[in-house]
Amino acid sequence: MSDVIDADGFRTNVGIVLMRSNGAGDAKSHGPRVFLGRRTGGRGWQFPQGGVREGESVEEAVYRELAEEIGVERPGVELLGQTSGWLRYRLPPRYIRRNQQPLCIGQKQRWFLLRLRLDPVSFDFERTSEPEFEHWRWASWWEPVREVIFFKRPVYAAALTELAANAFPEGNAPALPSWWDKVTASGGPRAAASASN
Repeated sequence: MSDVIDADGFRTNVGIVLMRSNGAGDAKSHGPRVFLGRRTGGRGWQFPQGGVREGESVEEAVYRELAEEIGVERPGVELLGQTSGWLRYRLPPRYIRRNQQPLCIGQKQRWFLLRLRLDPVSFDFERTSEPEFEHWRWASWWEPVREVIFFKRPVYAAALTELAANAFPEGNAPALPSWWDKVTASGGPRAAASASN
């Protein structure tokens, strides 16, 4: 099965914000922690994500990608929410593989917030022949926006902002960090995120 690329050249994709269940090591002052993986080869930090395959629903893609990329199966998580629409980013020209057809110019993503049911948990990055991640850590809620590659920052900011209502149902989401405006502006117009239904 191949990934779905729409008529505009955007690959249909799911993103996963995996939140640690409340327990030991979650200081109330910092709120829940989220999984952040370092890409194989030291190519930066990001959330698990992946393409939706032909004939697969976005929810099926979430659980497949979760198992493939970090070795967590569906019974080990609880679905807390998802973004209401698609968030898009364009790839900078140097990242576009012009020899592939259909041409993919970026991603359109539906983001899902999942909470781990297991604590402690052990992650397995060896489920595929080309592992996505080689290391991981727990990060504070907004930190991944600063850690991800520049052109994904607006999408990360939009997804975490929308999903904060599910992660912090009592309205006690952490304040935006002092670096927020500088980092989210650095994505530039090439990385502008847009929502659509």
